[in-house]
Amino acid sequence: MKNIEALRDQLGSDLAYLQKSVDLLKYSLDKANIVGLKQEYSIDELDTFEVLTSRYARTADILTQKVLKNLFITMQEDAKTFIDRCNLAEKLEMIDDAKTLYQIRKLRNDIAHEYCITEISELFSDVLRYTETLIKIVSQVKLYIKKHQLL
Repeated sequence: MKNIEALRDQLGSDLAYLQKSVDLLKYSLDKANIVGLKQEYSIDELDTFEVLTSRYARTADILTQKVLKNLFITMQEDAKTFIDRCNLAEKLEMIDDAKTLYQIRKLRNDIAHEYCITEISELFSDVLRYTETLIKIVSQVKLYIKKHQLL
């Protein structure tokens, strides 16, 4: 097992990477909100949403697979699976609801897999809805880390 100092250094690096990802995600969200939800999209509008979905997936990955995983190892908490991390984050009052974090990850998985062009409007709607929630959860996690002086 890595020593605590190395784990904290890694957590700090992961948080910096997460913040950069969130900044780009917010930029893409603003652009996508201007386009709005439609039945049909131009090529440029599709590009706008493709970038948003990609940045959403990346941000969700960094949060769930890097930051939370490393945070719980640093705290010497036993949360090996994703579901364990969701439940522990809720138990520690780091997030409001484990189910929401699970839904964020589920949507990330939907993005990562092939999807039919006829389902694209539903996917874009879900990404728009959950992006704000993802950004809020990132803020809550960062606040928890600061409050408990885990860096």
